[in-house]
Amino acid sequence: MVDDRLTDGVRIGQLLASEITGNEGTLRNLALGDADPDVEPTPDGALAYRIVREGTDGGGARLVAEAYVQPDRLRLEFVAGSAERDAGADRPATAADAAGEAGLRVRPKAVRPPRTLVFVEDGAEVKRALAVFEAVVDATGKRA
Repeated sequence: MVDDRLTDGVRIGQLLASEITGNEGTLRNLALGDADPDVEPTPDGALAYRIVREGTDGGGARLVAEAYVQPDRLRLEFVAGSAERDAGADRPATAADAAGEAGLRVRPKAVRPPRTLVFVEDGAEVKRALAVFEAVVDATGKRA
């Protein structure tokens, strides 16, 4: 049994980015935007990349979440889409529910537009984070 845990925020972010960009299933329309390959973690979190959903209806890419690296974890911020684009889909609430079910730490962020913070504190939790993205894509699939 391996006793080592991967708790490097940058490395966790790289693992998630790899899983998203290589996914040919439910997440195939997700892509990375504004990626900073030289990002340095900060205690408050440094923006490593954005996760966007490429327009399947001729529209442009839409922001789904932002990934921030901290020294010992990755913080994902799921962002509410505009009412015009998402037709009422509540991305932050969907992310909160899915992350809670997956056993990830979750916290709402009281800002406009609303956001939900999901913390990925170990490399082994990356697969759980993918389940959150899948729930968000499924919930907004017909609308996003």
